[in-house]
Amino acid sequence: MSEPKRVVIVGSGLAGASAAGALRERGYSGEILMLAEQAHRPYELPPLSKSILLGDAEEPDWVHEEGFYAEHDIDLRLGVSATRVELGARLVLDSVGDEHRYDRLLLATGSEPRSLPVPGGDSPGLRTLRTLDDSLALRSAFEGAERVIIVGAGWIGTEAAAAARKHGAEVTVIDQLGGPLVTVLGEAVSAVFHELHNDHGVTFKLGARVAEFIEDGKGVRLADGTELSADVVLVAIGAAPRVGLAHAAGLEIADDGGVCVDAGLRTAAPDVYAVGDIAAHFHPRYGRRVRVEHWQNAKGQGAHVAGNLIGENEPYTATPYFFSDQYDLGCEYRGLADPDTDELVIRGSLTAREFIAFWLRDGQVTAAMNVNMWDDGDALQSLVDSRTTVTAVQLRDAELASLA
Repeated sequence: MSEPKRVVIVGSGLAGASAAGALRERGYSGEILMLAEQAHRPYELPPLSKSILLGDAEEPDWVHEEGFYAEHDIDLRLGVSATRVELGARLVLDSVGDEHRYDRLLLATGSEPRSLPVPGGDSPGLRTLRTLDDSLALRSAFEGAERVIIVGAGWIGTEAAAAARKHGAEVTVIDQLGGPLVTVLGEAVSAVFHELHNDHGVTFKLGARVAEFIEDGKGVRLADGTELSADVVLVAIGAAPRVGLAHAAGLEIADDGGVCVDAGLRTAAPDVYAVGDIAAHFHPRYGRRVRVEHWQNAKGQGAHVAGNLIGENEPYTATPYFFSDQYDLGCEYRGLADPDTDELVIRGSLTAREFIAFWLRDGQVTAAMNVNMWDDGDALQSLVDSRTTVTAVQLRDAELASLA
């Protein structure tokens, strides 16, 4: 495959910006155009629900320094979005009326907060958290709030709860499931986060369903008739991949809502690739499509796809990874487990919140999460990546480096 004269990147998040930077690092000298809907240059998302929301930082982690794009001849067009892709004509149309031909096209359009399809779900007073502007506005609201309601007890919801408590607000978290993060971590580890937030004064209403948002987005009515009011209501029930552009162009959409790509992040359309939150990637490690919405995946896929955009054909095989910080608890998760069926093995103490959780399937570690224990990261990564056969007893008692 010959090297393209022009690469067009739709989206300016971590995935798209990582791809642009990696193209130049690999010596690509052709044209690079990035269409960036936001007004800010590309930045990383984790600080939005962590350091910025907590008030410990004023800026996010920028993917590249401000002058990087001009210095590396990357045409970054802020505030300009793609409105249509014409695959046959190899053409992208944008929101200011321009047309852009491409030799290779990379879709990195990211995701957007999900809304609840209930009365009042579109109330202007409701808050979501996805962009830098969202984070700064939410922090300001937390600083002046006496009461905060958070709908959703996933990673964003629990991190936001920690931030709101730091700012002194009373916090109620509503979730229709039985515990925070339970679908990712299972009941036993979910209970650790439940207790953590309880100890810091958060009130949970679990197994509760929001029937309606009331008071112009400053309150909720639950299915059992309970009404709650607050100064701030944050909806944090997950994110939906932004695939409208891809779907309208005729690209295949997977059951999980992402754009279907092969192991090398290619769509079925010639010279069109997709990465990051929207990529339903056929992962060689798992033998199935995987769509991951975390920071490491966006960065890793963006950097990896650069090689394939200029002629390589390498599969993306990295293991999913994410991290979280809540109060005095920090954790890192590697792999991809099914907590409903995998065997949970705990090394350390759940009650002390110093432990490593392993998920074991057929004698192999599918995922590992270290909580307030930082010495064995390389060993955990190796255990997940290598598929070494181990036992629960070994994981609890043996030196991890020797197992890896």
